[in-house]
Amino acid sequence: MLVPLLFLLFSMKPQAILGPMDVPKNTQQIVLVETDSWTSSTGELQMLSRSPHGWIAVGAKIPVSVGQKGLAWGRGLQQPITEGPQKVEGDGKAPAGVFRFGTAFGYDPEPPPGLKLPYRQATDRDYYVDDPGSPQYNLWATLPDVTSTPSWKSAENMKRKDYLYELGIVVQQNTDPVVAGKGSAVFLHIWRSPGSATAGCTAMSKADLTALMKWLDPAKEPLLIQAPGSEMNRIKMAASPK
Repeated sequence: MLVPLLFLLFSMKPQAILGPMDVPKNTQQIVLVETDSWTSSTGELQMLSRSPHGWIAVGAKIPVSVGQKGLAWGRGLQQPITEGPQKVEGDGKAPAGVFRFGTAFGYDPEPPPGLKLPYRQATDRDYYVDDPGSPQYNLWATLPDVTSTPSWKSAENMKRKDYLYELGIVVQQNTDPVVAGKGSAVFLHIWRSPGSATAGCTAMSKADLTALMKWLDPAKEPLLIQAPGSEMNRIKMAASPK
């Protein structure tokens, strides 16, 4: 009876959380990030895999950092939720909701061994535009050369002077369509130090991020679900995802 009991213990909470959300059947992987409250800047990440018996945990929970001012509802695949904070540009909050993963990126020209996600090298010419007035808002833009004058007023340099973007994954928040001022340049990336908050992304150790990146499989249509634990029951998938 030990194996069924262990299975029940590991699957009960994920199934209770994800069951009412109407997660698409084609989604076989979930990255679930849970914080204690809207203002918490730290949380836990759990990788979940769909089995014939429901959702089961893959590995141990991973400590993560989120926005320095916590979380706010972003524009993702969930039905609109008007109660609670709403994500806007420059608010220092990571987006809550349901999101697809975009491309993986890093400083090296070649992807980490075993990576299944599409990969893009970040160079000195690469930026993620966070200027709401720019036509390239919330898009990865590449300058012709490092001396070129950009058309935007502000952007995130994808080849930083530190290691934070040495590895990362783009989170597709506010992408379909892009709405000016509703948040940009959201990633999973390496944290500065354990528990160190971000400007609006979700961060973790390099070792944990590497393991997560190798586990994610685009063929399994993975999703990121992120919210305070008390708000998870509000999340329902939208018929027309954003």
